[in-house]
Amino acid sequence: MLRLLLYFLRLFITRRTLLYLHHFFTSILKPITNLIAKIMPNQSDDHNSDPSPPPFDPSKPSIPISYPINSLEDLDSASYFTSFHYPFNKSTVPLHPPNSALPPRPRLLVCHDMQGGYVDDKWIQGGHNSGAYAIWHWYLIDVFVYFSHNLVTLPPPCWTNTAHRHGVKVLGTFITEWDEGAAICKKLLSTKESAHKYAERLAELAVALGFDGWLLNLEVKVDIGQIPNLKEFVSHLTQTMHSSLPGSLVIWSVKRRSRDLIMQHFLKYDSVTIDGELSWQNQLNEKNKPFFDISDGIFINYTWKEDYPKLSARVAGDRKFDVYMGIDVFGRGTFGGGQWTTNVALDVIKKDDVSAAVFAPGWGRGNHISIDGVQVLSTQWNNISSQSFQPFLEYVDDPTSNTIDVRVDCSEVSFSGGGNLTFKGTLEANAYVSTRLFLGELFMGGLPVRFTYSVKSEGNSQLGLSLEFSSEMEGKKKLLLASQETNQFSSKFDETIVLHQPTKSDMAPGWIIQESNISMNGYTLTEIRAICYRKQPENSEHKSEARSKTTQDPAEYFAVLGHISISTSVQKTEFPPSTSWIVEGKDVEWGGSQGSKTLSLKISWKLKDGWSSRFPRYNIYVEKLTKQAVRPQGRKLETPALAPPNARNGKTEVAGEYLGESQVEAFYVSDFIISSAISSLKYIIQPCDSGGASQVFDDAPFFQFNVEGQ
Repeated sequence: MLRLLLYFLRLFITRRTLLYLHHFFTSILKPITNLIAKIMPNQSDDHNSDPSPPPFDPSKPSIPISYPINSLEDLDSASYFTSFHYPFNKSTVPLHPPNSALPPRPRLLVCHDMQGGYVDDKWIQGGHNSGAYAIWHWYLIDVFVYFSHNLVTLPPPCWTNTAHRHGVKVLGTFITEWDEGAAICKKLLSTKESAHKYAERLAELAVALGFDGWLLNLEVKVDIGQIPNLKEFVSHLTQTMHSSLPGSLVIWSVKRRSRDLIMQHFLKYDSVTIDGELSWQNQLNEKNKPFFDISDGIFINYTWKEDYPKLSARVAGDRKFDVYMGIDVFGRGTFGGGQWTTNVALDVIKKDDVSAAVFAPGWGRGNHISIDGVQVLSTQWNNISSQSFQPFLEYVDDPTSNTIDVRVDCSEVSFSGGGNLTFKGTLEANAYVSTRLFLGELFMGGLPVRFTYSVKSEGNSQLGLSLEFSSEMEGKKKLLLASQETNQFSSKFDETIVLHQPTKSDMAPGWIIQESNISMNGYTLTEIRAICYRKQPENSEHKSEARSKTTQDPAEYFAVLGHISISTSVQKTEFPPSTSWIVEGKDVEWGGSQGSKTLSLKISWKLKDGWSSRFPRYNIYVEKLTKQAVRPQGRKLETPALAPPNARNGKTEVAGEYLGESQVEAFYVSDFIISSAISSLKYIIQPCDSGGASQVFDDAPFFQFNVEGQ
């Protein structure tokens, strides 16, 4: 009986139900707690409890974080732009191609909903939780929405950076709900001028922070007399976004809120309609189409029925791909049940040729950081901004004797960043395994293109690259990059390019750097595949012996792909010398106790000529200098600290302790511990180009700070 009761309860109690109950009991307990505090005001003095932390003040220097805007007053005042954190919150990776429209096909919108938002991802310079929430399947996504239940949800720059890197548009969220949301809407929509003003404030934020538009989610009843101003708000925001940022999006949402999911058996509500009612339609129809007509799309509520996608497509006409049918992965009333049967709803959406909006899917992190094969950090970390272009991997369900398991691996020591692709399995002597890494369309111009990749392998395991090109005039062509002749399967390719002189690094043992220049003028690179094979004996006598043996016996195979870089071979970055930079330290704050102290400060840099920096990333290091170790510029400081190679020229210079990386021209150092033996600190900012090359340390900009006597 108990088991039957528990099964019955599981059908009705969801995560959102529990969340609502939590809010309900919290709302009851709060006034009771306040009443007790008034009755017994001095009771807390008898306990040795720590004082509550002061409320967050965005104007005060602190570790840079992302945060939302929670009131119309703060939105109107534009106080966000004067906060300490604003410069750190700008995304730095542009969307490619810029100003592009969404493709004319069914699309996938993914709506983030992770524990209320601003969790591990709020730490702009990265955190320490290697298991932090992230998305890996960017190649499936067209639009990413950062969602929370705050009034104005601004996407942390880490999401915008990595989404743009994969060609995905990013939207913030403007949401009104509950009684507070109704009051906000009443003020926002009081006049046509106020509707225009707040629309312009939202557009200013999106353009300044570098994301691509807004999801509008009004979950309150609107007075019928304010509907014209609501339409003005939506229309003006859409038009302002389009004029300020071509290719941007404003999507109208009719998503059901959690309270109504709990009470759906008693209240037949939907979302704001043209008559001002809070009435979810679960489809595109005459009640919500006026908002669809003045925006770039509509996010339909989850509780639609099987024929609603087809009916919505009929109403949308030639804009059917702008209809995003909602799917709640938690399964809260969603068609098909969600969770592990989310595919049921997706199959219907695909059949009826509209788009899908996946809400709350529960799917850059690592345990170390390496630069050019040298480990510079050995602790857990997360920073989604550091997530590189993700591969489009294939997975094999039916293993054979020639099966290679391919994984994104964050445990093996990496060549670049915190992860690799590992290839592990068994392989026969004369066999090879081809596995897809990337699909795309990269046009090859008239200049030669340099392909560089790093490999670490065991035994006779070898890893090559297959490059597939296409041309309207010449058709398809497949090239193989390999470290030796591969007669056993070279006939499968139009040309084999043997890499005769691989580069090895003394500071990165085991890693081999493979490079080749390729001229494919007029062709488009469409696919990159990894080729796993076993090294063959070079000596003819050994070759005949190998053939006489049981060469079909499978052997263990293991290889690691550290990175792939594609650049024009004539491209060589000229890094400005340190004298070309202005580097400043501001907002200095001291702490600590006797014998050691802590230092917090903001370091910022810019070029003297006034031009914006063209570097996408900076590595930040610090040298702790004692009186005996203070050195003139240009002389190496010997220290056991980990450090990367010097601009990939085979040499290695030690630059002290690695602090992190920055995508903007600023970095905040928080509570850095300084022993009494340290007289000064030298913060080194090492610019890195888009191809991964970095500036020589002794030429890099720096900021030297005297700590003696402080």
